[in-house]
Amino acid sequence: MNTRGHTFFIEDGIETHNIIEENLGMGTRPTFSLLNSDTTPATFWITNPNNIIRNNRAAGGDRYGFWFDIPLNPTGSSRTSSVCGRGEKLGVFEGNTAHSYGRYGLRIFRGHIPRERPCDDVKDDNLDDPWSYNPSIPAEYKDFTAFKNGRSGAVGEDVGDIRFIDFKVADHVLAGINMTFNEFSRPYESTTY
Repeated sequence: MNTRGHTFFIEDGIETHNIIEENLGMGTRPTFSLLNSDTTPATFWITNPNNIIRNNRAAGGDRYGFWFDIPLNPTGSSRTSSVCGRGEKLGVFEGNTAHSYGRYGLRIFRGHIPRERPCDDVKDDNLDDPWSYNPSIPAEYKDFTAFKNGRSGAVGEDVGDIRFIDFKVADHVLAGINMTFNEFSRPYESTTY
């Protein structure tokens, strides 16, 4: 309780296939003596989406319950341009809960645009079908519960083919779910109508 800075975190963005499961984090507060991002902390800070984040509880804090803060390339001692986290597929994000945060229960920030070749461009406008150049991979964030957060239950900013499935959101100041799309994946076409 009352942890200063990120509570559970994957730091550099090169780490994959970790299992973060069945944890409880509470009372995450800012600090000004660790990483810059610790001034706006998350209980679960994830810098590469290709990990297993399952059945965790984030219970109250200054900013975020779960924050996918994905750098273009790994940072710190793992710095390399051959790994591109924003283009990585999602491992597993399922069965998590976040409540009573100052901003968001779940924040996907700086882009998650999963595709077959993570480091290549999203599309090639010189082709008849620009999206065939580097097909996107759907990322299914599943079974998330969020309530009583200061802005929204979940937000995705500058994302590709991201799907929120079986989300339960209630009692937020701004909205349940916010998404921004910037032509990072083929436009969705419903097959049910």
